[in-house]
Amino acid sequence: MLTLDFHPTGRHFLQIPGPSPVPDRILRAMSLPTIDHRGPEFGALGLRVLKGIQQIFQTKHPVVIYPASGTGAWEAALANTLSPGDLVLMYETGHFAALWQKLASRLGVKTEFLGLPGVEGWRKGVQAHLIEERLKADKEHAIKAVCVVHNETSTGATSNILAVRKAIDAAKHPALLMVDSISGLASAEYKHDEWGVDVTVSGSQKGLMLPPGISFNALAPKALEASKSAKLPKAFWAWDEIVEMNKSGYWPYTPNTNLLYGLAEACDMLLEPAFGGLEGTFARHRRWGEGVRAGVRAWGLEIQCNEAASYSPVLTGVITPEGVDADAVRKLIYERFDLSLGTGLGKVKGRMFRIGHLGDCNDLTLMAALSGCEMGLKLAGVKLAGSGVQAAMDYFAGHPAPVALQKAA
Repeated sequence: MLTLDFHPTGRHFLQIPGPSPVPDRILRAMSLPTIDHRGPEFGALGLRVLKGIQQIFQTKHPVVIYPASGTGAWEAALANTLSPGDLVLMYETGHFAALWQKLASRLGVKTEFLGLPGVEGWRKGVQAHLIEERLKADKEHAIKAVCVVHNETSTGATSNILAVRKAIDAAKHPALLMVDSISGLASAEYKHDEWGVDVTVSGSQKGLMLPPGISFNALAPKALEASKSAKLPKAFWAWDEIVEMNKSGYWPYTPNTNLLYGLAEACDMLLEPAFGGLEGTFARHRRWGEGVRAGVRAWGLEIQCNEAASYSPVLTGVITPEGVDADAVRKLIYERFDLSLGTGLGKVKGRMFRIGHLGDCNDLTLMAALSGCEMGLKLAGVKLAGSGVQAAMDYFAGHPAPVALQKAA
């Protein structure tokens, strides 16, 4: 039986794909005294946070911040733009796409699930041509929105959102484009305005390096216009009051003050030149992903995402050999080495585990994680083709980070 006072020596290695390890710098910011959320100091904090998060989303338009998980932001995106009985086209890339579809159905929205059949569909990113074909067939424009996941956390596949935008435009269809970038934001390249996204959903506990508890809706003018006639019930989630009060740095409800201190610090870290800025952040994650995948290949194991163009810079899914329970391997690794790995979800439960390479991370963090995986796989009786640890070391040594990124680490 686990107890709440379980504190082994050394730091726990949290290598799940979120919540991600929180930097000490952000933890210190969150430890500041709680302030009056109606006072002038908070208004200044609110304006600072709202400006910073716009830069992270790469948008000039409003970003709504909720004291909620990403699930809440899913609901907010739908509730603010749709009416009961509206048809939404949702693309299945994995477990979280399926959960968003389930939530939409419970709200009273009609959903059509598009994607490749079976488990194969969970090994690739969004196939934009399928969306284009379906929208061209929708002559009456019954489909009101297209919902896709940017970085599918359950599989390690990152989709080309600009290709989806181009598919909608090629079909000459007026549907809104809604994107879940809960695990992609601030780790994988994302351009809300340039890519023509109408609503982007995200959360605090992944690339933003914060604990869970904040979620976001990044908006475009077309989405704000749709919200004026949307009939799904909403009160707490309603954009209009929040956007209006945000103009002065405040919220119409009690915000999570200390998490906002952390968010302000996270935005500063991600945007400051010494950290590499956003482009440096994306390059850092791409490099980490390549190093981890080099290790998995050396083991002779399959990567869950089998489409090279869709490899995630955020996490890598590792398929265990036939007959090997991935959850049992994970349990062994946790108990022996105090290393947490992501579980397989939905259709791939027990068939894979996930290695996160995001948050407060560096080369040596990942080398430790891969060492724990390699020892655990061997203890579980898995025959490995070679040393993934050595392969990853060779990759990182042979592909040094740019100087700016080395300083940031």
